[in-house]
Amino acid sequence: MIPDVIDVHAHFTPPTTPEEREARWHAMREAQFLAPEPYQWTVDGTLDYMDRAGVAMQLLSNIPKTPDALRASNDYGASVVADHPARFGLLAALPTDDPAVALAEIERASSELHADGFAVTCHYNGVYLGDASLEPVWAELDRRGSTVFAHPDAYAPASMGRPSPLLEVAFETARTVIDMLYAGTFRRFPNMRLIVAHCGGALPALSGRLHLLGTEAWVPNPNGLTQSEIRDHLARLYLDTAATGTIHTLAPALAMTSPEHIVYGSDSGVPCSTEHTLETNRHAVADFTGLPRDQLEAIGRNALPLFPRAAARVGRQVTTA
Repeated sequence: MIPDVIDVHAHFTPPTTPEEREARWHAMREAQFLAPEPYQWTVDGTLDYMDRAGVAMQLLSNIPKTPDALRASNDYGASVVADHPARFGLLAALPTDDPAVALAEIERASSELHADGFAVTCHYNGVYLGDASLEPVWAELDRRGSTVFAHPDAYAPASMGRPSPLLEVAFETARTVIDMLYAGTFRRFPNMRLIVAHCGGALPALSGRLHLLGTEAWVPNPNGLTQSEIRDHLARLYLDTAATGTIHTLAPALAMTSPEHIVYGSDSGVPCSTEHTLETNRHAVADFTGLPRDQLEAIGRNALPLFPRAAARVGRQVTTA
């Protein structure tokens, strides 16, 4: 992969006190997320890693679970971008448990914060992304031709004694996107581009099963999806490479979508990612043998057409639609 890649999957945290970091650390450990020490995100530390890893820009996201914290987080993310416009972009978080508040935040993030795109959580305070209440939110994002980054809840309770980031995030992602598929979200809103975190989680491995069985008579299909629609809607999704840069996940992803829809993601900025895991995954993407060299190198810039304002700031010309 060429240097100066665009990283669509990078997290940030607004400034916290040592006491807040300690409290969050203990809560994580109680949920079987056995981080060895409290985690602190910093701009300088992130820029240092980006320089050493050859990352030109990170699209930052953070999705708190309360309206006030979410707005404050978006404000802080926008300030980071304002201070470093050629190195960072903002994916403004949306509170998808309240459509009216989400619509207001879309407008505020666009007009005041100049966000490059939006970030949503698969399961936000009890509401999944395929819920019918979100119809006006998807309609507005579609009207704007927005790029939306969908991420599972990595801080959900442990499952069978194992922390959510290890396994459950992959299955939550698959359940959520499949629910959106059958809800007709992708059919009704084709102008909205969705990036799915972690190479789609378990979704690519299940896509063949959906093609085979998804329209059988025994499967509830209220919107009458056809086999070709299932195939086409899944192929339109964008998948990032965060913690999924090996053949085990990239091969199923490429069976579901096209090489142009694989975008680079690191998953930096969170306690479950260390520099060792970030670098191991980055090199795994670079060493992947399932694509010719030109398509492999393009992974690092496939996100440019999705974020034209960010591309302009980083000084890259968008040549594909």
